[in-house]
Amino acid sequence: VNNCGLQLVIQTSSITDKNKPFEFKINKEQSSFHNRLLQHDLEKNYSGRQDNTNFGSSSSITFPILQRTAEEKILNSDRLTLERQKLTVCPVIDGEDHLRLLNFQHNFITRIQNISNLQHLVFLDLYDNQIEEISGVSTLRSLRVLLLGKNRIKKIANLENLKNLDVLDLHGNQIAKIENISHLSELRVLNLARNLLTIVENLNGLDSLTELNLRHNQVSAIKDVDTLPRLQRLFLSFNNISSFEDILCLADSSSLSDITLDGNPIAQETWYKHTVLHHMMQLRQLDMKRITEEERRMASLAARKEEERKRESHRQTLLKEKKRLTICNIARQWEIQQNRIALVASLNQDKDNEPCQINGSAAYVFPEESRSLDTILSSAVQGLTVLESHLVEVEGDTLCLYGAGALECLDRNWSVQTTGIIVTVSFMFIEFDEIVQVLTKLKIKFPNSVHLKFKETNLATLQQFNALAQMHRIEQLTVDSQGNPVVNFTLWKYYVLFRLNHFNLQKINGVKVTENDIVMAERLFGILAYVASSELPHYRVLSLFGESRRKQFHYLLEGKGKKSGIGSEESDNSRKGGESANRATLNYTTKDIHMEKLEEIKERKTFCQTYVENLVKEAADINMKNESLQKLWPQMFIELVRDAVIEIRNKNSYMKLCLQRITDQKQ
Repeated sequence: VNNCGLQLVIQTSSITDKNKPFEFKINKEQSSFHNRLLQHDLEKNYSGRQDNTNFGSSSSITFPILQRTAEEKILNSDRLTLERQKLTVCPVIDGEDHLRLLNFQHNFITRIQNISNLQHLVFLDLYDNQIEEISGVSTLRSLRVLLLGKNRIKKIANLENLKNLDVLDLHGNQIAKIENISHLSELRVLNLARNLLTIVENLNGLDSLTELNLRHNQVSAIKDVDTLPRLQRLFLSFNNISSFEDILCLADSSSLSDITLDGNPIAQETWYKHTVLHHMMQLRQLDMKRITEEERRMASLAARKEEERKRESHRQTLLKEKKRLTICNIARQWEIQQNRIALVASLNQDKDNEPCQINGSAAYVFPEESRSLDTILSSAVQGLTVLESHLVEVEGDTLCLYGAGALECLDRNWSVQTTGIIVTVSFMFIEFDEIVQVLTKLKIKFPNSVHLKFKETNLATLQQFNALAQMHRIEQLTVDSQGNPVVNFTLWKYYVLFRLNHFNLQKINGVKVTENDIVMAERLFGILAYVASSELPHYRVLSLFGESRRKQFHYLLEGKGKKSGIGSEESDNSRKGGESANRATLNYTTKDIHMEKLEEIKERKTFCQTYVENLVKEAADINMKNESLQKLWPQMFIELVRDAVIEIRNKNSYMKLCLQRITDQKQ
C-alpha cells in the first residue's frame, strides 16, 4: 500500500445535517501485508494506543458508512487500510465487495461486524483492538489470513467455515485452551503466543501446520504435537516446562527442524541441550542457534552417559526399596517371634499357677489358652509379602546381618580383601543365643573386627556379656536400647568393662571409656569373680587357670612378632596377658545348652531313680525269701536229719549207693 492522502466520504444513518456529507482525511501509513504474512513470531511491539476518542457519538451515529472515491478505487481496488482511526465499530463498507485485503489495526473495535458482504476477502487484520470474541467471519469462506493478535479473546470459536485459512494469529489474548481448530486442514501458521495456555493439546487434524508459536504462556505439558506431519518450527520459549518427559512426544516428530525452549526451567539443567539433541536428531536449530555435527556427537555421548547414570540410579533405588521391604519383613517376623515367645511364657506360667483340681473337679480353662499357638498367631502373619527372611550387607567396613538366617553367611567363601576390611559387625533381629554360637567363626573369618553392634537381639541379662570373652579382640561395643532390655540396667556398662577387661575397651555406645570407669567397674564387680571362683570345684578352677596361662603364652608369642614401636595401650594389654582365671569363671551358657544340661540331668535322675528302685525291689525280694526260710528251716532240718539217718542205717547199701553216684558222675 502506497502512502497517499484519501478523501473519504462517510455517510451515517443519522446526522444532524443530512444534506451535508461528513468528510475527514485519512493519512495512511505504510504497511506491508506481505511481510506480515511471512513473519515467524508476529509479536512485534507496536506503539501505544492513542487516546480513546470515539469515532462518533453513539447518540448521533449508529454505523459509519465508508465510500471511497473512484480514483482511490482505481489505485487500490482490492485493498483498504483503516488503522489508527479510533474506530469503535466496524464501518459499513459499501460497494467494496471485491476487497481482498482489509486492515483495522490499532483501533478500539469491540466486535467484528459489517464485513459479511466481503465474500472475496483474503486478508483480515484486526490487530490491537478490543475484540472479546471471534464472530462475524463465518461468511468469509475465501479468507486465508486472520490476524486477531492483541485483543481480549478468551475462546477460539466460530471458525467452522474458514476451511481455507492459512495463517491464524491469536497472540496476546486471554485464551486458556486450544480448541475448535481441528478442521483447519490448510492452516500453515498458528500463533498463540502470550496467552494463558497450560497444556498443548487438540492439534489433531492440522495436517498442513508448519509453524506453531506458543511463546510466553504457562505451558507445562505438550500433547498431540507428534501427530502434525508437516510441523517444522515450534516456539516454546518462556513457559513452565521443567522436565524432558513433559515434551517427550516431540521426540516422535520426524518433521520438526527448529525448536526454542529457552526461558523454561528445563533450559537451566546441565543435561538440557544434550538430551534434546540426542532424542531429536533431526533438529537443525535449537533456541535459534544452528546445531553442528560436533554438538550432535557430544550430545549423543553425554546422553548415553546420562542414561547409564539414570539406570544405575534407578537400580540403586530399587535395591534400597528392596532392602527396606526386606528389613521390614524381618522386623515383622521378629516381632511375631517375640510375641510367640511371650505367649508361650504366659501360658506356661498360667499352667504352673493353675491348680489341677478344685473341690474334686477340674479347674476352668479359658478357650484362648486351649488353642494352639499357630492358631492364635495365624492372623498376625496373614498378608505378609513373601520376601527374604534375612539380609547380609557390606557397607564400607561394616558387615550388617539382619535375621537369624544371615548368620549362615559366615560359612561362605569370602574374599581376602573383604574379610580384611571388615571392622564392624552389626547384628539386628537375631537372638543373642544364636549369635553366641557363631562368635568363634566370626573371629576366625573376620580377624580385624573390633566393633560389635547389637540391636533387637534380646540381650536381657548381664550374664550374656560373658559370652563375648571368647572374641579375639573388641575395642568398641554398641548395644542399642531397642530390643535389648539389659540397657535399662544402670550398671551394665560397668559389668561389661569388668568382664571384658582384658580387651581394653575404648568406647561403649560411642562414649569413650575412662580410667575412672575401669576403677568403678572393679570396685562394683571385683568380689563377684572371687565368689564365683570360690564356689567352683577345685579341678574346674585348675583347668581354667591352665587355660588362662595358655592364652597368656599365645598372646606373648603374638607380641614378639610385632614391631617394637607398639602403643602404650597395647603394652598395657600385653602386661595384663588376657583375661584372669577369676573372670574366666564368669561364663555364659545359652538356653539351648542349658536345656541340654537340664535334659541330661533329668535323664541321670531318672536312671538313678530306676536303679535305686530296682535295688530296693531286689532287696525286698531277698528279705521275703529270708523270712520264709526262717519259718521253714526247723522242719526242713528235721527232715534232712531223718533222711540222712535212714540212708546210713545200712552201711553197705549206703556205700554202694555212693560209689554208684561217683561212677555215674565220671561217665
